[in-house]
Amino acid sequence: MTAVETQITYSNSYTIQHEEAYMIQEDDWDRDLLLDPAWEKQQRKTFTAWCNSHLRKAGTQIENIEEDFRNGLKLMLLLEVISGERLPKPDKGKMRFHKIANVNKALDFICSKGVKLVSIGAEEIVDGNVKMTLGMIWTIILRFAIQDISVEETSAKEGLLLWCQRKTAPYRNVNVQNFHISWKDGLALCALIHRHRPDLIDYSKLRKDDPIGNLNTAFEVAEKFLDIPKMLDAEDIVNTPKPDEKAIMTYVSCFYHAFAGAEQAETAANRICKVLAVNQENEKLMEEYEKLASELLEWIRRTIPWLENRVSEQTMRAMQQKLEDFRDYRRVHKPPRVQEKCQLEINFNTLQTKLRLSNRPAFMPSEGKMVSDIANAWKGLEQVEKGYEEWLLTEIRRLERVDHLAEKFKQKCSMHEAWTAGKEDLLSQKDYETASLMEIRALMRKHEAFESDLAAHQDRVEQIAAIAQELNNHRGGLRVEKLWETIDQLYLEFAKRAAPFNNWMDGAMEDLQDMFIVHSIEEIQSLITAHDQFKATLPEADKERVATLGIHNEILKIAQTYGIKLSGINPYTTITSQDITTKWDTVDSRPMRDHQLSQESLIFDNKHTNYSMEHIRVGWEQLLTTIARTINEVENQILTRDAKGISQEQLNEFRASFNHFDRKRNGMMDPDDFRACLISMGYDLGEVEFARIMTLVDANNTGVVTFQAFIDFMTRETAETDTAEQVMASFRILASDKNYITVDELRRELPPEQAEYCISRMTRYIGADGPSGALDYISFSSALYGESDL
Repeated sequence: MTAVETQITYSNSYTIQHEEAYMIQEDDWDRDLLLDPAWEKQQRKTFTAWCNSHLRKAGTQIENIEEDFRNGLKLMLLLEVISGERLPKPDKGKMRFHKIANVNKALDFICSKGVKLVSIGAEEIVDGNVKMTLGMIWTIILRFAIQDISVEETSAKEGLLLWCQRKTAPYRNVNVQNFHISWKDGLALCALIHRHRPDLIDYSKLRKDDPIGNLNTAFEVAEKFLDIPKMLDAEDIVNTPKPDEKAIMTYVSCFYHAFAGAEQAETAANRICKVLAVNQENEKLMEEYEKLASELLEWIRRTIPWLENRVSEQTMRAMQQKLEDFRDYRRVHKPPRVQEKCQLEINFNTLQTKLRLSNRPAFMPSEGKMVSDIANAWKGLEQVEKGYEEWLLTEIRRLERVDHLAEKFKQKCSMHEAWTAGKEDLLSQKDYETASLMEIRALMRKHEAFESDLAAHQDRVEQIAAIAQELNNHRGGLRVEKLWETIDQLYLEFAKRAAPFNNWMDGAMEDLQDMFIVHSIEEIQSLITAHDQFKATLPEADKERVATLGIHNEILKIAQTYGIKLSGINPYTTITSQDITTKWDTVDSRPMRDHQLSQESLIFDNKHTNYSMEHIRVGWEQLLTTIARTINEVENQILTRDAKGISQEQLNEFRASFNHFDRKRNGMMDPDDFRACLISMGYDLGEVEFARIMTLVDANNTGVVTFQAFIDFMTRETAETDTAEQVMASFRILASDKNYITVDELRRELPPEQAEYCISRMTRYIGADGPSGALDYISFSSALYGESDL
């Protein structure tokens, strides 16, 4: 934007020139062209008091504003005090040219700060021109006091006005619209004081119809408790139709700077409290992770030996108890540990996200407690667990077979013993010696029949021997043809039961599908009734299904036990166990119940799939874990967004401030408007700090500040993100710019918990400039963001 020179005319011969354009109201021009005597009186008193509030820091003061600045010495001293910079060495002579040289040094310093003085020279000041002197002092106040950063009267004025409006908005009978009549009743000044120091004024007792009393109350309280000298007279303000703006602005600016320091300390304390709260929360999460990781690893360490113990019990009952114990482990003991493992990973990820967002280093758990360590330990647990289950099932099958063979052996032996009973006595008889021919022939036929019977029983004897052999070595020795005969019988039995059950399921599926092709409420109600009746038949149907599939599983068990390779085709039916299972899942999806029933029936195998209910259970646990991890990732993304985000109330305030100073209504502010915007929001900025901020909001040096850049800056200012340097700066404010801080200062400025937290962790300050017991806040701030125990 091309710089347009605008002028604030203070008198016919006095002009202050600014390089940036801003709006000037017509009455400002008129007022400055002809300075009202009442306003001149107010300015003399206010400007004199303002100058003395700074000169007293150098041990001096002025009595007459146009006389005491004539030699330039106190003028140069005033500029040094308020700027904190050294001016050139003044001339010590008392001649006129010495005085002019000193005043010129002061005017040159003012110009070096961006203010161009036009039509004013040192001669007018040396000659005691009151209007010129007042105009020069006003220029100094604008530059160094009214926000200490701006040379644009209008921008500084609006920023200060907006600050006053925001601070006094909640108060009754206060409506700050300007810097003249809005302050005549004294309530605005009292409201400003009460807003920041409610202990100094009881605002509820103030009356609007007592302006003199209100003003004097504000003046006295400000002078006694806020170190703001009395710069105005209550009577002059009340009795003047329109008090002087420059006098009021100068006085009000003192309140801004007085309270800006207090707000700065409060802001610093709040920042430190937030940082410490973040650290304390992070420490708590670290401790919880370590504790949970230790407990989980200890549980895994205790559980693995139990699962590795493969000593077989001698009875089926004892082995079934082991299986039941394993089921309890799976159903009762392990699920909470699965949740703990998942929660551990979630806590770890959340902690790392929070550390990253708060500029802390990543969390490193104790040795052996990394997430990867826990994952490896868990993997080892599940591998041992899987082997344990396979061993249990194998042993149960073996004992089941042994029990079955023992019972079979006992039954066959009993039958054989019953058959052999009396046979030996019969064979030992010699009745043939006295028998006739006919009787001998009869005995021979009887013997032939016995031999035939004996030959038949020979197979049974061999079966008994084979069973005995298998009982000895737990391996089958039955003849293959007998096994195939058994399998064939089982195939036939399966076919007989599968056909009607399959037909029932086909009908059931048709009935269930009818629920979705109806046209009236009556039809729906009828089908609901039928469906209720159908559900009542499910338990009985389930028993039939289990029995039918049990036949199939018996076939598979025989084949597996004796190493018989099946073709997979049932010669008596085309219905397979998979057909039954698939249709049943459609009719009633209850795989967990089916699994329990099959386990209790000692049915463990299904040739049609490699997947067991254990696979499903493990998959389900993995799904739940994955869902939990996904939710945690989303929560961490929200956490990241919120950490960089702002509340709706803050956004509304930022938008309103931006819109107010977006004078061209093009979504951008120029640097001076941006500076005024920050002023209105309570920022007390110097040139160096403002230049630093501009590099953030206008990195490409475009000369404008967009709304997005403004929001990004305010987000960084208001978000909980912080740095060690920011924390050090906050502690420095609480320590009154010292390199150390005392225990008393910490306890005075911070809440008890945070104060004691700092006291217990800060190391002693070792500098020579610190008193005994001083604490090192610099190393403490660095430790908050580095590798430490904090």
